[in-house]
Amino acid sequence: MKKILVPTDFSEQAENALKVAAQLAKAHGAEIYLLHILEIPLNEIDPMSSRSDLPEAVFFMKLAHRRFENIMNSSYLDGIVVHETVDFNEIFKGVFHACNKHNIDLVIMGSNGVSGLKEMLIGSNTEKVVRTSEVPILVVKKEHLSFKVNNIVFASDFQEENKSAYKKAIAFAEIFKAKVHLLLVNTPNKFITSDLANKRMQNLASSTNFSNFTSNIYNDVTIEKGIMNFSESIHADVIAMSTHGRQGISHFFNGSISEDLVNHAKRPVITFKI
Repeated sequence: MKKILVPTDFSEQAENALKVAAQLAKAHGAEIYLLHILEIPLNEIDPMSSRSDLPEAVFFMKLAHRRFENIMNSSYLDGIVVHETVDFNEIFKGVFHACNKHNIDLVIMGSNGVSGLKEMLIGSNTEKVVRTSEVPILVVKKEHLSFKVNNIVFASDFQEENKSAYKKAIAFAEIFKAKVHLLLVNTPNKFITSDLANKRMQNLASSTNFSNFTSNIYNDVTIEKGIMNFSESIHADVIAMSTHGRQGISHFFNGSISEDLVNHAKRPVITFKI
């Protein structure tokens, strides 16, 4: 983990994400790419011209750089290489392009835990960023003075297609030397036998040499509640899950379950593309 991208709208939530990124950067010798998105069409702005159809764009560009300067003076960034970048794009496209351009290993986003990323990443934008990203997305809800990851819940239906995401989750866990708790949630509408559930979990687990894990079947009224309640019961530090990229969430996390967890779970959530 050498390059971390942090999208920012300069809100408190975005700074919470940056503080987590700073801790990881110091611990692993990583660089931080701080990205601010201006949702103004780039072709509307001609910096070589004395006039502009959108003069407010120039104002917001200068404002962004002033805010960058204030952030750079934060003591928690001392000793870290931080790159500032401003992009004109839709938010999820800007994050996607920045990841490709800079070969990003991890994206860390801040969330207020209710309606997505305040001001910058709200509503469907959060789900779009999570769904379209090729790299892992870590969403944090609050300030972490000491970001430690000892226990990770990897929630899935453990179908074969989740194997690649599982391997990525294991690689993330190994960075922190964390224990992984495999979790399959049974609900009245999505029920499988314990025997089948255990076979699925063991099949994925056997795809790596990682041995620091537990297998768990949890019954609840919904998948989302089951994940959150189980995570609470073991005091998990992070909830991990897989996504299908542009195809949406895997058929375990169908509909809006990914966005619901990103918005509603108290704990940090990390997603890995299948």
